[in-house]
Amino acid sequence: MKFIVNSSYLLKQLSAINGVITTNPVVPILENFLFEITGGTLTITASDLQTSMMTALEVEAKEDGSIAVPAKILLETLRNLPEQPVNFTIDESTYSIEISSDNGRYKLSGENATDFPRVPTVSDGYSVNMSSDILLKAISNTIFATSNDELRPAMTGVFLKLDESSATFVATDSHRLIRYRRVDVVSDMAHSMIIPRKALTLLKATLPTETTNVAVEFNTSNAFFDFNRIKMICRLIDERYPDYENVIPADNQNNMIIGKGEFLSSLKRIAIYANKTTHQVRLKITGSELLISSEDLDFSNEASERLVCEHEGEDIEIGFNAKFLIEMIGNINADQITLKLNAPNRAGLLVPSTKEGSEDILMLVMPVMLNNYV
Repeated sequence: MKFIVNSSYLLKQLSAINGVITTNPVVPILENFLFEITGGTLTITASDLQTSMMTALEVEAKEDGSIAVPAKILLETLRNLPEQPVNFTIDESTYSIEISSDNGRYKLSGENATDFPRVPTVSDGYSVNMSSDILLKAISNTIFATSNDELRPAMTGVFLKLDESSATFVATDSHRLIRYRRVDVVSDMAHSMIIPRKALTLLKATLPTETTNVAVEFNTSNAFFDFNRIKMICRLIDERYPDYENVIPADNQNNMIIGKGEFLSSLKRIAIYANKTTHQVRLKITGSELLISSEDLDFSNEASERLVCEHEGEDIEIGFNAKFLIEMIGNINADQITLKLNAPNRAGLLVPSTKEGSEDILMLVMPVMLNNYV
């Protein structure tokens, strides 16, 4: 089996799917890319059993065939080659691979393609189309709030609920909760699923910067994403997602409106002086003034800043984890944000002050107990 392909083009396609491959896979053959040639099209697959990614590219080939190629050595070779056509010659009886270029020859040992696990297909499933920029926004706005607690697997992924009116993406780690809703993505029937964080991380890294259509198919066990000659299939998390709607308070009438930029910059400065374990910052809202302060008693560090804000409701003093606030506010795309509060021991809500277009985002953050410093 022989084929010719441009080195840079091949490297680009391999780099797009290489993130799936783990360093110590369950099955050793998963350290390889699966190369399959059919009618001049080279299909390359990478998998870790839970998630698989495929890409296809045109090559010069006179015969069909397949081989498992060691991923690491192939990528390192291509990264260090100048752009040029490279020839692959594969002996399917010994699984030896020879790569020849203008610079020289490189021989490596492949494996039998039939040992590579078969990628599942989505049958009897449902489908929905969405723009790549919408999917990218949804992932970026939720993935950071997923949990790392493997004992609660449902919370390690992002919950997606589709119905006739909207698509809702939800992530929570029990300290914060993000609900991102799009009314411009709808489904004929109501469905829900939990997509693993790794699959979404790979999608985020692979989705193109230019807007393109992403075809999403799914059934009870797998989700399948197809865009720009790249396909990804991932096993869904088979768990019940927490009842997130009941956690979101409906009675937070104490509202503070403030410029996102100045609030975020102030928090970043004050957080430097916070305790490195709790990351606690104190927000004291009095009339139209916000006092942000922090203290680290272990090192006698403290800081405070005053900001002007709009405020409706009673004066209030509440503590939050600065890391959570900074990350959440940084993901809100608005000039002004509203912090909705109720009591120092109740969850706060962060929302854009003005709703934009087809998206609706709500971020819930749990407070931390305040120290009694003045």
